[in-house]
Amino acid sequence: MDNIIIIFLGVVQGLTEFLPVSSSGHLVLFQDLFGLKGPQLIFDIFLHMGTLLAVCIFLRSDLMGIIRDTWRFSVEIFEGRERLTSINRRPNVMMALWVITATIPTALIGLLFRSPLEALFGNVHRVGLMMICTGFILSVTIFISATYSGRRDVGLLTSLAVGIAQGLAIIPGISRSGTTIVCGMACGMEREVSARFSFLLSIPAIIGAMLLQLNFEDLRGSDIFPLLLGLVTSAISGFFALKILMGVVRRGRLFCFAPYCWLLGLLIIIFR
Repeated sequence: MDNIIIIFLGVVQGLTEFLPVSSSGHLVLFQDLFGLKGPQLIFDIFLHMGTLLAVCIFLRSDLMGIIRDTWRFSVEIFEGRERLTSINRRPNVMMALWVITATIPTALIGLLFRSPLEALFGNVHRVGLMMICTGFILSVTIFISATYSGRRDVGLLTSLAVGIAQGLAIIPGISRSGTTIVCGMACGMEREVSARFSFLLSIPAIIGAMLLQLNFEDLRGSDIFPLLLGLVTSAISGFFALKILMGVVRRGRLFCFAPYCWLLGLLIIIFR
């Protein structure tokens, strides 16, 4: 691939991974427009590595707090200085628990339905339909008031619901970030908490997707420079996308992305 195309796809991946407009849908569309036959798995993996780096940097304070407090709590439990029932007093440890809980249904959906879902990556028209569905998902936030979505804890049922939503977002054209944030808000979570939980949940999801796709034989025969170029561009654009989306979520304007999804979905269906 030409370096200009690599940079362009890297920026697209970084922006759309977190902006609620479906990164997989955009990659399928633009790879089709550029005449790239079939999924570019190794290249896609490096693009996802870039977005993984972006979210880890953006949430560095949250991640450090979760890792530190979970480690300390585990040591205290092991040494008998603390009881497991006191976990409710450790918000960072509880957050780690809810991320693990939500990852379970996501992983099950990904493992059980991997083949049929991967087959969807070659059908651009289906991507258009799913983009329209994403627009309707985002438009739901118009009806979710700030007073309703005001809970700052996650909870078992909410974490499972968001995990299922993330699993369904494997379908190209369905936005992972948009679906999980809206699901959290619909379950009563405060806007920013729902967004941060969605971002945290993306970390194991991205790692899992990379591990499922990784093929060392393909990597051994690949030119490393284009892969690294895609990684860097997706990381930079992904970081800025996170900042933009967090501001949009705080202002309760997530539905503003719905018209874009509807328009792009219709254009894909009509012209591809």
